[in-house]
Amino acid sequence: MKLDEAQRQKVAAWIAEGAKLSEIQNRLTAEFGIKLTYMEARFLVDDLKLTPHDPEPPKVVEPPAAAKPLATTPVAPADGNPAAGGKVSVTVDQIARPGALVSGKVTFSDSQTAEWYLDQTGRLGAADVQDFQLALQQEVAKLGY
Repeated sequence: MKLDEAQRQKVAAWIAEGAKLSEIQNRLTAEFGIKLTYMEARFLVDDLKLTPHDPEPPKVVEPPAAAKPLATTPVAPADGNPAAGGKVSVTVDQIARPGALVSGKVTFSDSQTAEWYLDQTGRLGAADVQDFQLALQQEVAKLGY
């Protein structure tokens, strides 16, 4: 494709303004009646020894350096006696477990620990919770519920 000097200067000005290759392609059609494919427009810009400006790359958000406790909450024990209450410590994993929206670890007031996760539907899960649900379902079924 041959452009006259005025057209070349116009294309160079568009590139200097930050026009993308697709915009240059559209402007060539609109202003000069020159219809080019995207690849032809690319070759034209290369032939003119012009370089379109790259768009600014998206900013990358750095993940936290390590999992940090999200909460330390005093809780009353199951017997309802607040005087014997303890603390629960929850941490969130830097990278969620496969299949989980978010995951982490919990340390209960009796120093027992467990891993937990929330799935894509917002359900809380842990290995023991699933076993408990299954066992409870079987026991309740024996009672006719």
